[in-house]
Amino acid sequence: MNLEGFFLDMFESLTQNIKGKKIKVVFPEGLEPRILGAAVRLKSEDVIEPVLIGNVEAVHLAAKERGFDLNGIEVLDPKAYDGFDDMVEAFVDRRNGKVTEEKARELLLDENYFGTMLVYMGLAEGLVSGAIHSTGDTVRPALQIIKTKPGVSRTSGAFIMLRGREQEKYLFSDCAININPNAQELAEIAVESAKTAEMFGIEPNVALLSFSTKGSAASDEVTKVVEATRIAKELAPQYNIDGELQFDAAFVDSVGKQKAPGSTVAGKATVFVFPEIQSGNIGYKIAQRFGAFEAIGPILQGLNKPVSDLSRGCNEEDVYKLAIITANQALID
Repeated sequence: MNLEGFFLDMFESLTQNIKGKKIKVVFPEGLEPRILGAAVRLKSEDVIEPVLIGNVEAVHLAAKERGFDLNGIEVLDPKAYDGFDDMVEAFVDRRNGKVTEEKARELLLDENYFGTMLVYMGLAEGLVSGAIHSTGDTVRPALQIIKTKPGVSRTSGAFIMLRGREQEKYLFSDCAININPNAQELAEIAVESAKTAEMFGIEPNVALLSFSTKGSAASDEVTKVVEATRIAKELAPQYNIDGELQFDAAFVDSVGKQKAPGSTVAGKATVFVFPEIQSGNIGYKIAQRFGAFEAIGPILQGLNKPVSDLSRGCNEEDVYKLAIITANQALID
């Protein structure tokens, strides 16, 4: 099977997980053609229930101009939303005195804040934005409103790495969000990465990476990974987690046996947790360029409810696939 076929099979499995379950995903960028095309496809295939945000007349006109039929797709306009007063009250309460009612009314006219509140209030299960908005515009409302899960102090960004006929499939994390997480944060990232791996059918053998393997070097950086490994095992004893491991010890069986005898992860790792963003970002891009891996992401982890950030260079297919990922995340406890 080539990479394209493998990629399609993976998404077919994710699609079947959610098909017919009527999971609602909000798209704040309701006038954007790439969003409209993906929403129509998702609705017609009964994969999710898309909710488009924008002026109702303008959204339908934009769809009509491009030949899209929005029949059966919900379109909500913040300026004409019947539940706006209740949303304002809920937002002020959620912000715990940090926002006045007047400011809340202003913010909730913004499509990303409005869409995020729909998710927070249980009126939708997830949100996909970023086709025409920055990462900050998408993530900021999520961090202020939805916030991270209990026991998770920060969100993080993971990449699914796919390659070729061997059907290799791995997860790299955090390569996108946290510049230099401490031991507690790194442990939380490891646990959330294991959950993401399971969603993609990857057996989560989780390696916390370092330039040291089992005490071969001593430094504050190594100590952080050792401590993170200890915490991660306590947080999620159901997962196979080990560290500190150099990449070769985590990935190559013969090296793992030599450098970390007795480790249940060394030489068998499928989830690679980098100690900080520099190594993570560099690492996944080296795998892309030198190793011919396909990198899917970043997939945001650790939020109470899923919010996904598109690249502004995305195409309709990217929107379609990220919506499927987002709906699958909504099924994870």
